[in-house]
Amino acid sequence: MQLTAVHIPQRCLAPHVAAAQAYDVTLDGGLVSAIQASASPATSILLPALVDAHVHLDKNYSVQQSGAACGDLFTAIAMIQDVLRDATAADFAARMQRALNNAWHNGTRAMRTHIDWMQASAPAALAVVEQLAAAWQDKVQLQWAALTPIDILATPAGAAIAAQVAQRGGVLGAFVYRNDDLQHKLREVFTLARAHGLALDFHTDEGLDLDATSLASIADLTIEFGLQGRVVCGHACSLSVQNTADTEATLARCAAAGIHLVALPTTNLYLQGSWAGTPLERGITRVREARAAGVGVSIATDNVQDAFYPYGNYDLIATWSLGVQLAHLAPALDWIDTVTTAPASALGLAWDGRIAVGCPADLLQLHAADEYALVGAGSSVARTVIRQGARLAPPTEY
Repeated sequence: MQLTAVHIPQRCLAPHVAAAQAYDVTLDGGLVSAIQASASPATSILLPALVDAHVHLDKNYSVQQSGAACGDLFTAIAMIQDVLRDATAADFAARMQRALNNAWHNGTRAMRTHIDWMQASAPAALAVVEQLAAAWQDKVQLQWAALTPIDILATPAGAAIAAQVAQRGGVLGAFVYRNDDLQHKLREVFTLARAHGLALDFHTDEGLDLDATSLASIADLTIEFGLQGRVVCGHACSLSVQNTADTEATLARCAAAGIHLVALPTTNLYLQGSWAGTPLERGITRVREARAAGVGVSIATDNVQDAFYPYGNYDLIATWSLGVQLAHLAPALDWIDTVTTAPASALGLAWDGRIAVGCPADLLQLHAADEYALVGAGSSVARTVIRQGARLAPPTEY
């Protein structure tokens, strides 16, 4: 297959490939076999297939059952419990299959889903995720992380959870937000992670309170426990309201700890800020400042059509486009690594997402001439999904 006059953003291009405004790319045998400068101006943008570092497949497409929380995180948490309690394996499978199919046809190659885990025994959704991970391994690589309140992980149940997460090949995740006795409980989580050889993935400071400062503590403990490069933190919304000096100090600690920060623009735009009138807060964490400090940054989908965020789908380009506009990320294509190479690194994928001769021909061609047309089109941008060197047929339904 030949792809002519495509622009490959620099952040998605292997460093040894000579710079050019447009390339002609040849695919053969499921690999990229040639990359040459094109004599024609670019008419489309070529990316590696996308990586979604933070989703919730156990909750999605349930808003008709739960209702929408209309901007309150803890209302959403309460509303989703009935959905999760009443769901059968068939319910989980149907909603998760829909999500994977949607993500696959929009150009995603890997995802990490969080699974609510509230007691010592494993949740029913986990077995479904494991089955789907096996069934979809040649299409969408599916990782999972336990999502457990830090107050539970600091009890004897936490040891049982961590042992099962390790046995079943997952990541230990925790919800952390203005908890009492925070330092002790965080230390317990890190002790479990080190004992079981687990990576960590936190829901961190998901609110706009100045005293929500667990991110700094997590960074310090990451260094103390020698887990540099093995800790991901999502949300960190409170950074957006803290003063510049405190923010810079926290991000410097995160950089030293090798923490990867995941911004969730759709859900946090919906949940953060007052609903009493037009909101002034945007909710998104300090993406630009994090990169400037040397912190790895991704943008991810988070919730889809559930109590936390009642809209959307698994289209990372649409989510990235919103993040570009919310956080004033410019030039926009300088930030395309937040849904490609950066999350590939954070999730430890075998392919770093850099396009080069010999790399997998798992690609996404976006039919927009430049970043202005791309961001402007958002979810409606025409695209060609290429997997193992072949064009993917458009879906009949999602």
